[in-house]
Amino acid sequence: MSAGRDIARLAQMACILEVCAPKPGNVNRMHDFPDSSFEDFLLSAVAIGPAFERVAQCSVGNIIRRATEDTCRLVRSNTNLGMILLLAPLAKAYANAAAPADIRQSLDVVLGSLDVEDARQAYAAIRLARPGGLGRVPEADIADEPSITLLQAMVLAKDRDSIAREYAEGFRTTLEIGLPALNEGLSRGADFRGAIVHAYLHILSRVPDTLIARKRDAQTARRISLRAAEVLRLDGIFAPQGRVALEEFDHELRDPGHTLNPGTTADLTTASVFLALLARS
Repeated sequence: MSAGRDIARLAQMACILEVCAPKPGNVNRMHDFPDSSFEDFLLSAVAIGPAFERVAQCSVGNIIRRATEDTCRLVRSNTNLGMILLLAPLAKAYANAAAPADIRQSLDVVLGSLDVEDARQAYAAIRLARPGGLGRVPEADIADEPSITLLQAMVLAKDRDSIAREYAEGFRTTLEIGLPALNEGLSRGADFRGAIVHAYLHILSRVPDTLIARKRDAQTARRISLRAAEVLRLDGIFAPQGRVALEEFDHELRDPGHTLNPGTTADLTTASVFLALLARS
């Protein structure tokens, strides 16, 4: 598969498949949020196409900024900033890889090549999308113009944001938790929607959601991870008792203010779906 249109199509598909899967606590075909609907996420998936089509010509930062700007023209809330931040370096790495199996090595090169201009472009995208719960930090705050590379900025933020941690640690959660869990779900006979839920639960059980930690606190995020692990111990989507526990978990996460929405986990799941689609293309 060549870089460009096909990679963009798979990035769009990953976003669509992710929102169609009935993941606990997230927007899906049966549940909207007051400020974002299922249709908003579909429009957002469409919006990122033009930016990702230029993956061979554009920098990671430029892809992030253009995809965010194009999304904001179609929807009024932050639906996909985390997805864009994760998909951009993965798409670039795949486009640059000598062979599909070399994507991890290519990703290391892409991440190591990120510069201050990538940081400026990404910071501008983040300010435009206005994600919730960021607050202020003493060093490399998103409200300021960066003087360090995007990778250096992500390393500084890795302890408070799982997406930043992916940059800092070579996308370890996506590659070592999300993607294997997705493939395991498929190998056990789940359809793609079910396998996505399975991957989501595995990520959430092992990586406390940093969006919840910012909106609530770290203790609440850890408690939600323990609940995801309980659902998996009951075999999740693969057993009757697991499916009952999954429904109860979904109900627990739908608090009125949506402060228990594991949105960062959904973004990490999307990245895993994208890699799975790339491997099958």
